[in-house]
Order: sequence, then C-alpha cells, then structure tokens
Amino acid sequence: MAVHLHERGLFTWSEWTEALSRELHGYGRAEDGSDYFHCWVAALSDLIVDSGVADIDAILDLQESWQRAAEATPHGKPIELANDPLR
Repeated sequence: MAVHLHERGLFTWSEWTEALSRELHGYGRAEDGSDYFHCWVAALSDLIVDSGVADIDAILDLQESWQRAAEATPHGKPIELANDPLR
C-alpha cells in the first residue's frame, strides 16, 4: 500500500522513510521490533492524514469496522467489510 501511494504521488519515498523511522524510534516502542507492523500502520496513517486524503476519525472507523468484520467472519471465509454487523 505504501508503495502504491508513493507511486501515485501522495508522498515521496524520503517522506515515507522519515515517517516510518520516527515511529520505529519513538518512545515506548518494542526493542525487539515486535511492534513493527503497528509502527508501519501509524506512519502510513500519519502521511495519509497529513496529505488530507482522510482524517484520523475515518481511518479509525475503518480500522474498527475491519476488526468487527474479522470477528464476525466464520473461520476459513474471506473477511469483507460487509461482514461488519454495524455496517
């Protein structure tokens, strides 16, 4: 996703690496790198918000919707937003 958004001109590669580095070296991050995915998502979310593509509330709403969809999806079936019982 980061590569695609970079290729679409949403941010430069140096902006991406700087945002990810800030997250990876931020206070309270796991020294063993076990929170790398969370850092990656936070960095990408920051760039999306900073560019004005979406606001943080929209991102959080989608995140919660995907979580509900995942919890409501039977094992082995594809997770789809349509599975969110609140949609």
